Amino acid sequence: MAFTVAIDGPAAAGKGTISRAVAEHFGFAHLDTGLLYRAVGAKVTQGVDPLEAAEALKAEDLNAEGLRTQAAAEAASRVAANPQVRAALVDFQRAFATRAGGAVLDGRDIGTVICPEAPAKLFVTASPEVRAERRYLELTEGGHEVTRAEVLEDVKARDARDSERVTAPLKPADDAVVIDTSEMSIEEAVAAAIGAVQARGAAT
Repeated sequence: MAFTVAIDGPAAAGKGTISRAVAEHFGFAHLDTGLLYRAVGAKVTQGVDPLEAAEALKAEDLNAEGLRTQAAAEAASRVAANPQVRAALVDFQRAFATRAGGAVLDGRDIGTVICPEAPAKLFVTASPEVRAERRYLELTEGGHEVTRAEVLEDVKARDARDSERVTAPLKPADDAVVIDTSEMSIEEAVAAAIGAVQARGAAT
């Protein structure tokens, strides 16, 4: 039986961690749709046309090296503003969403555009300052030399690109459960998400 969980939210809000935990709890497949845009963005930085990169995307491209870097994130945000790129990736995401056994998709427009009929929709967010601090710690622990001010500026710039783009802007679906993780532990946020999905009819 197909059961779709759509989880949206801005960068570093915790939606990836929450999505993986929800998928594991319910035994659903998980797709980080941001990887699709990161993979396309990586190809664009190598000189490939954005639409051509999106149309030729294969599942194995999601395992390419370097897709979790800050440069890949910035490239992803830029190509995600391209309506043709977004349209080219819709079928890939919708096919995954309807797979037997259930699916969790996390991204920016899953509940609003990709899977508006999903029975469970969550919007995971946190303040820009909290998200920037999380990202700063992640980057510095990985050996990157950045300042808190630089990371906060990047977070705000990415929020603006994602929220103000004409096609599929980042925003909660009207019927999404909003989870603000600013003052939550990971365990609390995951528990809130699992509870919200159960309330929408997912069997444990």
